[in-house]
Amino acid sequence: MKPERVTMRQVAAEAGVAPMTVSYTYTRPDRVAPATRARVLDAAERLGYRGPDPVARSLRSGSTANLGVVLGEHLTYAFEDPQAARFLAGVSRVCVENRLGLVLIPSTGEQTDVDRVREAAVDGFVLWTTVHDDPVLAAVAATGRPAAIQGGPAAPGIVVVGPDDRTAATAIAAHLLEGATTPLVLSFPLDRERRPGLLRGPSPEVPFPITATRLAGYRDAVEASGRSWGDLPVAVVARNSRDDARQAIEDALRHVHPDAVIAMGDEIAAGAIDVLGDSARVCGWDDSPLAATLGIPSVRQSLFDQGVACARIAAGLATTADPVAWELALR
Repeated sequence: MKPERVTMRQVAAEAGVAPMTVSYTYTRPDRVAPATRARVLDAAERLGYRGPDPVARSLRSGSTANLGVVLGEHLTYAFEDPQAARFLAGVSRVCVENRLGLVLIPSTGEQTDVDRVREAAVDGFVLWTTVHDDPVLAAVAATGRPAAIQGGPAAPGIVVVGPDDRTAATAIAAHLLEGATTPLVLSFPLDRERRPGLLRGPSPEVPFPITATRLAGYRDAVEASGRSWGDLPVAVVARNSRDDARQAIEDALRHVHPDAVIAMGDEIAAGAIDVLGDSARVCGWDDSPLAATLGIPSVRQSLFDQGVACARIAAGLATTADPVAWELALR
């Protein structure tokens, strides 16, 4: 038979203190005198008390002290994608500073995604950018808990945190187009199926808002330079990885020979350099340490700071976020 759980009242009686003192010993130790806290912990150890029941505590307080991070990807993406990792580092900073737990909630387009969100024992949600028609957006909003999303899409009840990607994309593309004769765009996936390939001037009307706004900015710069967007080659990668970028460029070389590559991320920019070497100028995005090592121009924005801003909103520490700053890091 399962042994009965030792209660807080039993520990209080053993230590000769009030039950509230036992509670504060575990949840607010700064409010308990060191000698009293030591007496409570000694009593707890003698009785085999394991601490307050977290489920019961959350039911009483109405708080779980957890933030949920909804990733529109498989769970491994959080650890493999350098952009996601920097963003999550910012979220983690807020969790550490405010003694909050972090719950990763993968969302991959399956039927169970919405149920996973509804059942999450969290006080608020941070979302990594997803597609416009993702049912998870409505599921998060329906919980009534505070929520913020990096990069969009915009949805009622969810605060969007991100820079003006279209203007930034126009600026970096205009810089690279100067003196280029055969430019190529190296793009993130255009659909949730993540189909790679080489296209000519695809419509920026794609479901991923970040990809859409960057494509629109590139198109603005291309057309402002007197070129036709409809003729511009766009190599699409399946994932934001250096290996995928190498493959995309190698495939594209069967049809085009670019002297400039406008890449949506530093990681895929590195893959283009691996293949093309010094035969093409390449730019990236995020101005990561990799961009500095490679010596390439990039859009400087802080995904770490965006993670902090999203987490503060989800934790109820803020209701809005300041506009996200960006600048060109030209090399």
